[in-house]
Amino acid sequence: MAEVSLRLQFRRFLGARVRWWRRYLNEVAIVGPSDDYASAFYYFGKGAALMAPQGVIYNERYLSIGDDTLIGPNVCLTAGISGEQEMLCAPTVAIGRRCVIGRGSHIIGHWSIELGDEIQTGPYVYITDQNHSYDEIDEPVGWQRPSEAAVKIGSGSWLGANVVILPGTTLGKNTTVAAGAVVRGTFADHVVLGGVPAKVLRHYSPSEGWLAGPA
Repeated sequence: MAEVSLRLQFRRFLGARVRWWRRYLNEVAIVGPSDDYASAFYYFGKGAALMAPQGVIYNERYLSIGDDTLIGPNVCLTAGISGEQEMLCAPTVAIGRRCVIGRGSHIIGHWSIELGDEIQTGPYVYITDQNHSYDEIDEPVGWQRPSEAAVKIGSGSWLGANVVILPGTTLGKNTTVAAGAVVRGTFADHVVLGGVPAKVLRHYSPSEGWLAGPA
């Protein structure tokens, strides 16, 4: 019994130290605008932060992060398919001011992804402006030429957990997207979207307030 108790005490002691070091390392690994790494980005705003641990990030010179924007842990931000690829527009991915990107989210740009100001996302949101095509029915889908279409998300919007934003999507300002929705298309300001594929569940009328369904 004494031996078991001793092992348990050591485990608790070691576990506490591991957790302390993990918190410490994550704290010092946060990237802010004064860090050398921030200069690799197209723009890294005042008060912005990349929380640690960071996800996959490359082609930073095509990524713009607005002032006071917080990028959560394990978020992937990429432009193109490698850090050496020359993109056609800069920035390829632009995130506005005072945004919060939830942990584990992916923003994968190839053509143009633009997030406005004061946008918040839940965890594990996926935003991309490129998708596989299916023009050749006898060829593996994954090897066919992809297609791109710009994505724009209006300022003040909220994207719930596990939302997927597909190429060609434009969301108006102050849009709410329910968790798990898969969104493609153009939507007006002040709507609530949900479902697969996403549809307008509610819209706002200046004269009548919130109403069910699309305008």
